[in-house]
Amino acid sequence: MRNERNIKIVATLGPASSDYNMIRALYEAGADVFRLNMSHGTHEEQAERHAIIRKVEADVGTPIGILGDLQGPKLRCGVFANDAGEELENGQTFRFDLDDAPGDSRRVQLPHPEIFAALEPETRLLVNDGKIRARVKTCGKDFAECVIEAGGTISNRKGVNVPDVVLPLKALTEKDRKDLEFVCELGVDWLAMSFVQRPEDVEEGRALAKGRAAVLAKIEKPAAVAAYDAILAASDGIMVARGDLGVELPVEQLPPIQKRLIRGARGAAKPVIVATQMLESMIESPMPTRAEVSDVATAIYEGADAIMLSAESAAGDYPVEAVTTMSNVALQVENDPTYLNVIEASRKVERTTVADGIVAAAREIAEATEIKAICCFTQSGATATLVARERPHVPIIALTPLVTTARRLCLTWGTRCCVTGEVDRFKMAVVSAAKATREIGLGTEADQIVVTAGVPFNTTGTTNILRVAPCDERLIFSADPD
Repeated sequence: MRNERNIKIVATLGPASSDYNMIRALYEAGADVFRLNMSHGTHEEQAERHAIIRKVEADVGTPIGILGDLQGPKLRCGVFANDAGEELENGQTFRFDLDDAPGDSRRVQLPHPEIFAALEPETRLLVNDGKIRARVKTCGKDFAECVIEAGGTISNRKGVNVPDVVLPLKALTEKDRKDLEFVCELGVDWLAMSFVQRPEDVEEGRALAKGRAAVLAKIEKPAAVAAYDAILAASDGIMVARGDLGVELPVEQLPPIQKRLIRGARGAAKPVIVATQMLESMIESPMPTRAEVSDVATAIYEGADAIMLSAESAAGDYPVEAVTTMSNVALQVENDPTYLNVIEASRKVERTTVADGIVAAAREIAEATEIKAICCFTQSGATATLVARERPHVPIIALTPLVTTARRLCLTWGTRCCVTGEVDRFKMAVVSAAKATREIGLGTEADQIVVTAGVPFNTTGTTNILRVAPCDERLIFSADPD
């Protein structure tokens, strides 16, 4: 039996989690959304995983979200004559260039002319996840002469990060374009874009997706942090991707940046995922470290919509245990009185529309009385995300005639999704909401709910009505011709 919590869990699928039994077990342990990482695996393997998720969804009778995560451009150095690599010493000079000859202790190819076009003296180059740090002294259109500030072993095709400049690279490579079309045709609900530096990157992905998937921007570059407000406005959601971000920025800057990104996304009523190394030790251990548990808890206290497992569920030895641990931590935090105080203190939203006022009133009514749930009818999902932005103390039930909307809302905080038939009267909506509340087990006929919707129905962006209704609404009104 799944434990229902407000924060959602995203589990990455991979070699350790590719068959029906394991994916079903991950769902039952608490996974709400499954991530298909396009950096690994063939299209055939990802299509098989997608089909299994949809089979699990059909068997459990609950919408399940799927996130397709694009690889983005990968910047890597060339190869060395010595396959074991070379040892770079602090203070020595080292050259990166476009020459495809094998590297040695003095130079190596960097097959990305776009990098050289953007470099300036004093720019940093970080190699192998920042383990080697070099600073540019002189540079041209095809080379960069550097001084090694932190040495180490450099070997074949190690990753290179350039944190100090905006690179003239698009977020979508040719591989990404093919992968994007593939996953959109497959039917993913969310599309995560890597290497986003500017809002135009997100807009390019949105144009190619053509509405088939919601677009989520991964914030993993300093340039993306600097342009965050514009990127957020162009996106349907955000991922705080702390891997590359932690390489390119001083690690002590990550906590305040994470808080700011979460706060911004929540204010915009857009789901935000916190990702990378959340339970890293559980790749090989059945138990997490205390620091990892605290890291997961911190993201929950900050009000994130979702927390994500990467290698822990994709390639680790304990994928189900990792999801279970994450769920248990979430339940413990969300039952802590301090959590409610923190969430309430962070509820600073600029309300400018009728919909903003309706959802704020729904939360206040629910928290002031014995209301069991806030039920919202939504076509696009916007009403549900506005309710979730309020972080109410009661469950949110999103009712929609569109299965695509229900699946996308699996990423939204506190939201339980139900696919219903079309309704054309508010009274029908109330009857459906009461029925859903009873069937989910959140209320009995003696309880009350708050129902929000937009009239006219089936029109996006018209949230304008609210009613407190009994859960036995079917007995009172279902036969009423009005």
